[in-house]
Amino acid sequence: MNNSDQVTLPRITDVEQQGEIISRIIRNRRSIYADEFVSKELPVHILQEILTNAIWAPTHKMTEPWRFIVLQGSQLEKFGNYMAAYYRSYYQSKMPEAAFETKYTFLRNYPLKAACMIAIILVRSKTISLPEWEEVAAISSAVHNMALTCTAFGLGSYWNTSGASVDYVTGLGLADNERSLGLMMVGYPDENTPPSKKRRTPVEQKVTWFT
Repeated sequence: MNNSDQVTLPRITDVEQQGEIISRIIRNRRSIYADEFVSKELPVHILQEILTNAIWAPTHKMTEPWRFIVLQGSQLEKFGNYMAAYYRSYYQSKMPEAAFETKYTFLRNYPLKAACMIAIILVRSKTISLPEWEEVAAISSAVHNMALTCTAFGLGSYWNTSGASVDYVTGLGLADNERSLGLMMVGYPDENTPPSKKRRTPVEQKVTWFT
């Protein structure tokens, strides 16, 4: 779906209602890990909304420094096998055999209940010079748009930036000006999962006002 294929969204005329909706979505967003998902197919139109909202993130000088690869089906098993092999020697050296076998099985099965994984790729412009942090900030905003869209559709998501995730995406074939930033895990959360108890520091402790 390109920009000319945008879905026309219903207009919300009440400004306060619109503000309440976006505030509720932002404050209900949580990172939900892939082993807490339940296996369920993700409709294509929802996946397209997630990706389309990603590319509407702010981007300095319109470099649009992102590329995404959607991984579904057998790719979930491939990544699970890759992750288990990636961490095998690390955990094998730190755990008794029985505990290691449990951990190894967990790693292999970890992504299997995800509806999909989305590879996050930073694309550095070859013609416009910007500090890399600005490009990383742009793609982080894109990923956050994805996470908020997932929350709005009742989905769980988690930006997996582990070494295994970064290396797996690197192995998908990146150009010289591209860098892997890991995987966005997307799926349907288990309704029996307890709500997150994480809280935020009150805004009064994080904001200084100058008048």
